[in-house]
Amino acid sequence: MEFNIEKILEIMPHRYPFLLIDKVTIISEDEIIGIKNVTYNEPFFSGHFPGDPIMPAVLIVESMVQAGGFLLFNKLEDPAKANVYFTSINKAKFRKPVRPGDVLEHKVKLTGFRPNFCKMEGKSFVKGDVVAEGSFAAAIVERKGV
Repeated sequence: MEFNIEKILEIMPHRYPFLLIDKVTIISEDEIIGIKNVTYNEPFFSGHFPGDPIMPAVLIVESMVQAGGFLLFNKLEDPAKANVYFTSINKAKFRKPVRPGDVLEHKVKLTGFRPNFCKMEGKSFVKGDVVAEGSFAAAIVERKGV
């Protein structure tokens, strides 16, 4: 099943400028492939780095874990009442720079799930090459103000 940006906005609490996935191409019970189209118009490129724009590694990870968060929201009975707070990032590695015009493909797999906690592993690719990877843990908490 594929989800476009409108469907993502129905499920994810993130909004501009911090929604960092544009599309979900595949989702199953424990795996997801999320897409981030990296454009020159991203606000971080003006300062990271002028004349040599590179997507900050922390935002590559954030984009990857947002794909994982979307997977989690789809497992919940009422995702509008929950938030996903990432509690740890382990074994993060960055293999190649991500630049304007690249399409990040995040493959994230759920490796453990309980009603309020989960573990995931993910890899991010550009044109089939691994650019980042890591393992993550997250808490699923009640969304405030709902």
